Amino acid sequence: MEKLIFEKSVPGRKAYSLPELKFKTKPLSDLIPEKFLRKTPAPLPEVSEIEVARHYFKLSQLNYCVESGLYPLGSCTMKYNPKSSEKAASFSGFAAAHPLTPEKAVQGALKLMSELQDYLNEITGMDASSLQPMAGANGEFTGIALFAAYHRDRGDLKRTKILIPDSAHGTNPASSALNGFEIVKIDSNSRGLVDIDDLKAKVGDDTAGFMLTNPNTLGLFESQILEIGKIVREAGGLMYMDGANLNAIIGRVRPGDMGFDCVHLNLHKTFSTPHGGGGPGAGPICVKKELEPYLPVPRVVKKQDKFELSSDFPKSVGRIAGFYGNFGVFVKAYNYIRLLGSEGLKDVSKNALVNANYLLAKLKDRYEAPYGDRCMHEFALSGEKQKNKGAATKDIAKRLLDYGFHAPTIYFPLIVKEALLIEPTETESLNSIDAFAEAMIKIADEIDENPELVKSAPLTAPVKRLNDALAVRNLDVNWFAKSK
Repeated sequence: MEKLIFEKSVPGRKAYSLPELKFKTKPLSDLIPEKFLRKTPAPLPEVSEIEVARHYFKLSQLNYCVESGLYPLGSCTMKYNPKSSEKAASFSGFAAAHPLTPEKAVQGALKLMSELQDYLNEITGMDASSLQPMAGANGEFTGIALFAAYHRDRGDLKRTKILIPDSAHGTNPASSALNGFEIVKIDSNSRGLVDIDDLKAKVGDDTAGFMLTNPNTLGLFESQILEIGKIVREAGGLMYMDGANLNAIIGRVRPGDMGFDCVHLNLHKTFSTPHGGGGPGAGPICVKKELEPYLPVPRVVKKQDKFELSSDFPKSVGRIAGFYGNFGVFVKAYNYIRLLGSEGLKDVSKNALVNANYLLAKLKDRYEAPYGDRCMHEFALSGEKQKNKGAATKDIAKRLLDYGFHAPTIYFPLIVKEALLIEPTETESLNSIDAFAEAMIKIADEIDENPELVKSAPLTAPVKRLNDALAVRNLDVNWFAKSK
């Protein structure tokens, strides 16, 4: 690969030409001290302009993105987003607005944020919200900070524990611990749902709240959610919903109606923003009225016909970010909601569920489906059967690269052995889902016949099997001239 892609230099070639100077200039030594001047030319690659262009174009083709194919990352909702949202966010009045611009000059931006909060409140069934958290984990941290402030304000200082299911996202216990709470693990039952008996045994007068993803990370809806909320509330605790999987229920059921007091939303998963390396995230929180006094400041408020950012909320937990969140993400989310409307948002969840259940039906007979043959927007398979034949889940993920697909989430949730967590999202067509299913079935066939083939994958990628741990610890993304 190194010779093929990087070693293009040929002495004497240049990618530029400069016109001859028509006026006299001072010697470089008069402008820069002698000790800083090079004694020999810099060892830079000598290439033509077309070679430079081709080099970077070929590198771009090595990147996998949602425009190049299915991105089936379970629990991450890597879906295609309309380009109109990107265009709206690039409008100069939005893109060029500085956080310190006087409020009278950004009334449109403040109005957009205010209306977006109203939309998110309606979608989640909550009473108030803050757009300030910068990402999902930051939203979790903020929500649990509100829990702490609520109990502290009531003088209920004995509430030191947050209950979290064993299938939770790893950020849940981290966000709770950062707020000073002790973590209590709640077991899942044989169906992959919250074990009600275990919850009853561990809830008590020291419970500050219960963090729950619904549907959970196995792609299953907590059918006893109302009973769960009743158990926690009768003990004096609050209910927090990790909204990472809102894609499955948007327009169908609301967290506020399920008994949750607070929910964070991943705008970069559900509401039209590139996820991960594609751009910044946003993790707004929506709350019931009992938590509203503690929301971060500043808050967008309307006084008469003007909008402003107010910090006049004495019980607030304070600032969560330096400014008011990632504004460009708000524009994209606002555009997405207005573009789809209430019926369109319902179609998001409907199509997400149809796609996921169709794909599960195609794969459940070749891979183990430990939690049944019905799911919400994602589902967990186990590669345990394939591992016993000689090729593990990691090998399956690597082999998918040879078929032109990004791998699904692997080895999460932790409660599934050799986990493959797959989410096709609502934006994928029948053709792309069928192609992915066919690749997964072919890999299962290969493991049956020749597991060593799969264990040696990828076979067609420019870089073959890496030492993942070493690559993470010794990432090398620079080109250095070889010493002569």
